[in-house]
Amino acid sequence: MNESAEQGFTLLEMVCVLAIIALLAAVLLPFIPRETSRARLQAYALQAAALLKADRDAAIRRHVSVAALVDASGRAIRSGASSAAIRIPDDVRFDAILPQTCQRQAALSTIRFFADGMSCGGTIALRRFDAAYEVRVNWLTGRVEIVSRDIAIN
Repeated sequence: MNESAEQGFTLLEMVCVLAIIALLAAVLLPFIPRETSRARLQAYALQAAALLKADRDAAIRRHVSVAALVDASGRAIRSGASSAAIRIPDDVRFDAILPQTCQRQAALSTIRFFADGMSCGGTIALRRFDAAYEVRVNWLTGRVEIVSRDIAIN
């Protein structure tokens, strides 16, 4: 028997090994946790700010009060002017600092915008490991802004 013919792998053996690796990857990939990246966290903050700005614009355009619902326990933000909603994933810390009352009425976990563009204000904080973003609504002007907070890890 020729010694060089027994060395190395055949094409069939290589294909079988690749098929086994592909099968294992297909089975195990759904179980690998998908964590929210820094860029995705920023995207959630941008979406929240856009939703709030759209509600403010709708309040001004329609000459009515519009209230966006901020449900920290349900991890969602819902527009008061449209069917738009944002769901925040479980691996992101989601906090809301909202007024207790707005124009002498209970605020009930909302950020309210008035027909003149003003608001009672509020802050939505999104945090993940070394990054955090705050979506702030100015209580006087109704202006919506995003503030980035880098967190030092020791």
